[in-house]
Amino acid sequence: MNEKLKLMTKTGVFAALICALTMIHIPIGTLGGYVHVGDSMIYLAASVLPMPYAMAAAAIGGGLADTFAGAAVWILATVIIKPLNVLCFTRRGERILSFHNAIGAIVSGVVTILGYCIAEALITGNWVAPFVAIPAGLAQPVGSAVVYLILAFALDRAGLKKRLMV
Repeated sequence: MNEKLKLMTKTGVFAALICALTMIHIPIGTLGGYVHVGDSMIYLAASVLPMPYAMAAAAIGGGLADTFAGAAVWILATVIIKPLNVLCFTRRGERILSFHNAIGAIVSGVVTILGYCIAEALITGNWVAPFVAIPAGLAQPVGSAVVYLILAFALDRAGLKKRLMV
């Protein structure tokens, strides 16, 4: 099979996983916010796919999740923020779970929180409320980081990085 076709297929699979795991969410607060672990698949995609493909999977999967959730107001922010999460990771090395990627999961959480705070402030015109809500929003990136770390560890133990990479 053509290498480019393999990459596009894996990108599509990751986009679907990102969308599906974002759609499985736990509502929090009264403003329609929720916690999901879809970002863990962004982290995994960023650890095994070349950057442009991982960024595409992140944007497509996150954007579709917003579309299906009826949250169209967030689509633009999502297709900007989620690809930025990919920049926090590397696919270099023999393992998915490297020191760089463990730190990347933390940095990516900060990118997500700050990105959506800025987006909410731009959308609502209120520059205080989004930043006051940061403590409540920590569950989202922490949950995704924990799922990613567990999954990356398990995939490394099974020696699957070479199969996931093109």
